[in-house]
Amino acid sequence: MITISLCMIVRDEEETIGRCLDTVKDIVDEIIIVDTGSIDKTKDIVSKYTSNIYDFKWIDDFSAARNYSFSKATKDYILWLDADDVILDEDKIKFKYLKSQLNNSVDIVMMKYNLGVDVKGRPLCTYYRERLLKREKKYQWEDAIHEYINPIGNIATVDVAITHRKIKHKLSRNLDIFETMIKQEKKLTHRNYFYYARELNNNARYDEAIVYFEKFLAQDGGFFSNYIDACIDLSKIYTIKGDRKKAIKTLLRCFEFGVPRAEICCELGSQYEEIKDYERAITWYEIATKLNKPENTLGSIIHDTYNYIPYAAISLCYFKLGLMNKAVEYNEKAGEFKPDSQLVISNRKYFEAIIKSAKSIP
Repeated sequence: MITISLCMIVRDEEETIGRCLDTVKDIVDEIIIVDTGSIDKTKDIVSKYTSNIYDFKWIDDFSAARNYSFSKATKDYILWLDADDVILDEDKIKFKYLKSQLNNSVDIVMMKYNLGVDVKGRPLCTYYRERLLKREKKYQWEDAIHEYINPIGNIATVDVAITHRKIKHKLSRNLDIFETMIKQEKKLTHRNYFYYARELNNNARYDEAIVYFEKFLAQDGGFFSNYIDACIDLSKIYTIKGDRKKAIKTLLRCFEFGVPRAEICCELGSQYEEIKDYERAITWYEIATKLNKPENTLGSIIHDTYNYIPYAAISLCYFKLGLMNKAVEYNEKAGEFKPDSQLVISNRKYFEAIIKSAKSIP
């Protein structure tokens, strides 16, 4: 059986670190925690799980901190997590089985990363990340912010998920790092354009965000999922600014980069629904329901855009068009995917009441 070092970088994570470590402590053989300047009780909490606690002076470089944490590992493989990640019970079972069976010829294990869950705990958005790495390969993190490891070697993709359960988000932290880089006249990469634009957008600096989203979209070579996200984010900015035509054109640009994705089709449907062009909205939503959901992709997948969201939206569009039978039909289609949806349940009752009322009129 392989052995695993958990390597984490933390700072002021007293609200989440214990929750995280509780879910992984029975899986790993070693816990390495690198603290980048906590002033809360983070290190006190961590000390209950491990004595391997190291201080690292923060230099606005996530890769440097993560590489330092990796340098302290001593086991066969390195697992990395963020403090607001957890491993759910069903995934603990899968992870332990993986640990007992993994062939040590594997260099990197790609695992699911679930972002956000619905009221029933079902993941809303999923993508794969390089999560378990063979220590002797000496993999290095790259980029000061939104860091990544180049997945080279013998790679295995498994059905084990890490679930992100965010409690707080420091809106200005990432933006500050990018702006320090710019002040220091460090050249931003194509990948940096995308993430800097997203940080600007998150901080409502829309005009500047447009500039960097456009720079990103003007070049080839990025991940398709980043082009999808860039088109969606940029489209929403144009919508906020009242330029619906540019918003729609931006979404259509995504088809330049790869096969159609339901996420984009639903956004196009929403654009037309907002201007009450329900027939065109229905067309785009219908296309979304006919697309195959990608598997084992590095890019993110918003699961509901392939079924529940478009069916529910089509139901509303047909209702607005006065086609009650169609509205009922598509509301039930949405219910096939989320029978416990309060929207589906409330719409069902509403539609039934309208139909009953219409039948009672002489």
